[in-house]
This record gives sequence, C-alpha cells and structure tokens, in this order.
Amino acid sequence: MRRWYGTCAGLIALSIVFLSAPALAAGDRDTLLSEPGVYGTFAVFSLEDGWGKQDLTTRIAHLTAMKGVVEQHRERIAIDVYLLRGLSDHGDIMFRIHAPELRDTQKFLVDLQNSLFGKFLETVGIMNGLTKKANYVPGFSDQMKADLKAASESGPTPYAIVIPIRKSAEWWGLDQDTRAAMMKEHTEATLPYLKTVKRKLYHSSGVDDLDFITYFETSKLEDFHSLVLSLQKVKEYQYTRRFGHPTLLGTVKSLDGLIETLAQ
Repeated sequence: MRRWYGTCAGLIALSIVFLSAPALAAGDRDTLLSEPGVYGTFAVFSLEDGWGKQDLTTRIAHLTAMKGVVEQHRERIAIDVYLLRGLSDHGDIMFRIHAPELRDTQKFLVDLQNSLFGKFLETVGIMNGLTKKANYVPGFSDQMKADLKAASESGPTPYAIVIPIRKSAEWWGLDQDTRAAMMKEHTEATLPYLKTVKRKLYHSSGVDDLDFITYFETSKLEDFHSLVLSLQKVKEYQYTRRFGHPTLLGTVKSLDGLIETLAQ
C-alpha cells in the first residue's frame, strides 16, 4: 500500500509540474496536422535495461524532465506519443512530430536525448516525410471525391500503425495516366474502410530512404487487416519493393498516460 501511495503521489505531482506551460493553440495544431507542406517525423526508441533498475523517485524525476522538454517544444511543434511496448518488438515508445521546419524537430529530439530520461533511450529508428496535396484525387470522379470526404466514426481510435513504403523504379517510370488509373483502383479498395480506419500519407523521397510513410489510426484492427489484404490485390501493389520492415503497432497515449506507464 505504501508503494502504491508513493507512486500515485509522485504521478500527481508530475502531472501538475508543467500545468501552466504554453502550447500550440488548437487551431495551430490542427493546421500542422492537416495542411500540406508540413514535415512529419516518426522517432522510435527502446528503453535501456538500466531504466527498470532505477528507483521510483529517480524514474519520476527523469520523467518530469522529459515532460518539460515535450511541453517546451509544444510551443512550436505538434508532438504525439505512443506506447509500442507489448505490441511491437521494434521499440517501446514512439514520438510523431509535425513541424513547419525540420530543424525544429531536430532541436526537440536532441533536447529529448540530452535530458535525464534521454540517457536511457536507445534510438531504434527515425523516419522523415512531408505532407503534400493529393496527386491523384483531382482526377477522380465527383462521386469518389464525395466518398473520400465521408466522416469517420466518432469515438477514440486507440491503435496506431505506421508502415514505410518504397516503390520500384518501374513505378516511377510509368506515365502519369497509367499511375493515375492504378491509384484510382487503389483508392476504390480503401473506400469500405474509410469510416473505421483513418489514414495520413507522408512523402519521403529525398528526405529519407523511403518513398512514403503511411500512418493509420483505428479502433478495429480487423478492419485494418482487411484493408491491407485488399490493397495487396490491386495492380499498384506489384510495384511495391518495401511494405513495412518495420511495421510499427502501438496505442495512442496522452503524455501523462505514457508517463504513468513508464513510471511503473
């Protein structure tokens, strides 16, 4: 009971340390998450074995430092956090960062790794991309455009999946009309799942060793499974050289929720 009380008291104190820290206004965050021309970075870390050997007081102190770094940088960039531990063998935690300038993301990650908590982080991988206007949607029928705007189901989407993609040289050698026809078929295959699987695309050519990073959120992993099977049947998929490797699966967390898990 004494240990449980100490844990709760420490987490309560941790949750109010930076309560008054400024952050992006809701509109600014929405812009970073929805507008083209924004850099998206996925940074995956594992916790070194030494983390589990630290006493509760030390863990809370280090997590307090980490929260301070996140809140400080949230004045300029959008930062989302995820727990991979238990669902992925590629890492324990993931940060998804949206920034108008990639150097803002770099500053955050450097500060994070230089923090007390950062000393226990081992970098598993970092992927960078850029949001852009849809290349093929303008050529779709009015009905398909309307279908793509269908609202997602309300409620939480606890699962997040990240899949990096690399296309073959043959794909880039195809003419625009041929690629557009294949992407129309690709899009048609996704329509039955739009309400239960949210998707965001990042273009990575030139800023990473990838062509795309695909990010998904869902509350129904069985629908996501069916979506992937459907996409693997379309003609465009035969031009895919890399799909996943790694595929990252985790749960969406608030910063305080992630801290509570890591403090245990």
